[in-house]
Amino acid sequence: MSLTDILSMSQTSLELGLVASLTVLALFLSYSMLNVCDLSTDGCYTFGAVVGATVALAGCPWLSIPAAMGAGMLSGLVTAVLQTRMGVQSLLAGIVVNTGLYSVNMAISGNKAQLNLNKIPTVFTMVKDLTKDTPLAPYSKLVVLSLAALLVILFLSWFLKTRLGLAIHATGSNADMVRSSSINPAFTTTVGLCVSNSFTALSGCLMAQQQKSFDINIGSGMLTVALASLLIGGIFTARRSVPVRALGCVLGAFIFRMVYAIALRMNMPAFMLKAVSSAIVVLAISGPYLVAQGKLLRRRLQARRERGRAHA
Repeated sequence: MSLTDILSMSQTSLELGLVASLTVLALFLSYSMLNVCDLSTDGCYTFGAVVGATVALAGCPWLSIPAAMGAGMLSGLVTAVLQTRMGVQSLLAGIVVNTGLYSVNMAISGNKAQLNLNKIPTVFTMVKDLTKDTPLAPYSKLVVLSLAALLVILFLSWFLKTRLGLAIHATGSNADMVRSSSINPAFTTTVGLCVSNSFTALSGCLMAQQQKSFDINIGSGMLTVALASLLIGGIFTARRSVPVRALGCVLGAFIFRMVYAIALRMNMPAFMLKAVSSAIVVLAISGPYLVAQGKLLRRRLQARRERGRAHA
């Protein structure tokens, strides 16, 4: 593999990692802070993609971003209402919303499984035109995606320090304590899921416009990818401040995409990539435990050797 191939693969992995990092940051808020496992991620990602693509096809590429984020907030609101107002367990609520969103996404796309964005302006083409004849021209996609990830990180860093953000974190840690402090956990859960799902939808919107097409299966497996990236990033930034942990989400997404790219370079069949994703999730979850168990085993073996020397 030549240096040019390595640089090209790294740039592509960085672009895809930055897109996925927005969903990872959404899980960082809902899963790590709010302690809610939202299984509507795949559907919400597709929801943001189809809304963004439809608005872009209508000739309003810049409007596609707030439209997609608004759609994500609506998805999060429905999920939260099912959990907090209708007594549906969080896992089941996510599954129900994820299933229902398939029909919604098909309806928005006009019952089309694919939408072509090749011949219309998108956020990326507009930025490419703005950076034309500048050193940033070859990296226009990176500029857009880096700016989006940076803004989300800055927002989370600020938001989670506000009273509402602290209440959301406290709800995830101990909902009963929050309730005894005259804070409504149903409200904090609703706000947390609305904000996190808006980031997921934004991620889907940017992915559709980056690849200049929408596919009804664009969000398939996104939850696994985001969860793996979140856990990988947590290995490097555990017990750090919120901004550092948010940056760790971006790092985890990039590492995951690099592993994906390497697997593709090794001519791995496409159907095996799902297995690669599952393996990465298992390693990310069990890695710290296995390391701790290895250290414990070494200490036991060392203690046994020392006892053997003492008897000798």
